[in-house]
Amino acid sequence: MRKIEQQMMNAVYNRQSWQSGNTSVRPRFDGSLSVYLHGNHIANVINSNMVDDVITSRMVEVNTNTLRRWSTPTTKSRLRALGAHVTTRKGVTYLDNVAI
Repeated sequence: MRKIEQQMMNAVYNRQSWQSGNTSVRPRFDGSLSVYLHGNHIANVINSNMVDDVITSRMVEVNTNTLRRWSTPTTKSRLRALGAHVTTRKGVTYLDNVAI
């Protein structure tokens, strides 16, 4: 995992606002977090099942419109760091083994 992705994950884990280079994490009013790359919303992260203020599970909602439009290695790398299953085979991008 790249250093910027580790910092992004630390911000997600700590549920805090963060920005570095082309990536940012912003808290939302409902307790989830939005992740942006070059100002484009790429995912929402919902931390759930908190036990003694420790996250025991996380759900990632990928913005498929952004992924379709900018299916770059950087976008896919950030999403993978968040835990999304994004792959590319023969030039086609897949999310959870479904072509997008």
